[in-house]
Amino acid sequence: MNKIKEVCVVGSGTMGNGIAHSAALHNVNITLIDIDVLQLDKAKIIISKNLDRQLKKNIISFADKENTLSRINFSSDLKDCRSAEIVIEAVPEKFKIKAKLFKDLSKLCSNKTIFASNTSSISITKLSKYVKKRENLIGMHFMNPVPIMKLVEVINTKFTSKATTQKVIGLSKSMNKSPVECKDSPGFISNRILMPMINEAILCLQNEIANAEAIDKIMKLGMSHPMGPLQLADFIGLDVCLDIMNVLYDGFKDNKYKPCSLLIKMVDDGFLGKKTGYGFYKY
Repeated sequence: MNKIKEVCVVGSGTMGNGIAHSAALHNVNITLIDIDVLQLDKAKIIISKNLDRQLKKNIISFADKENTLSRINFSSDLKDCRSAEIVIEAVPEKFKIKAKLFKDLSKLCSNKTIFASNTSSISITKLSKYVKKRENLIGMHFMNPVPIMKLVEVINTKFTSKATTQKVIGLSKSMNKSPVECKDSPGFISNRILMPMINEAILCLQNEIANAEAIDKIMKLGMSHPMGPLQLADFIGLDVCLDIMNVLYDGFKDNKYKPCSLLIKMVDDGFLGKKTGYGFYKY
């Protein structure tokens, strides 16, 4: 199978710029698209800084950095996705936004274009209704921070073709990632397991069983987790955690997935974790 050489990433936020960084570092030509020009400018700076961190740690050379940056084309025009073999969406975790994007992409791209969603929990099957060929849509769930984390959760629907899956697995491996397949289901595997654990940790805090530091320390020392669940929630974003818990709760109709009231309150109050400077910890 021929190696994928042209990829478009739509959305230049944390996940989008991380995907672009990782792919370009491994010789893939990237078009990074965002309708927000200021966000694109921010993405350029972030990618350059993250490459500098890798350079400082001797993970890459100066030439690697320069070549990586030269492979990324920044654009605010969705039409620039037309030549891509694979289009990866990394837009906000809202169904309506993603559905509209795939509908628009289907009008612009050829029938051979593969569409991949980086959603962390939204149904790939439901999203596939908005592309012309449902067999061309797949989930490609990267982990944050993308340049560091090895896993790519590859989510197949009952419509996804074997050819689509093989190409996405091939692209993941070419990016030095470890792709693992699963079937489409609310939260897939990663967040179906992770988010209820985080939700339970928040409930322990709400019930004053222990403070945040103690809860995290128990999980780090007792379960060998590199980061405690409450600190991890801060890094993910409490709004993202709540969105995923709502997807699980709505999808399974099971109270064990009901979001903790403290999580809901913190999101309502604007305490979203590291990105706002305050969550379960201060930053």
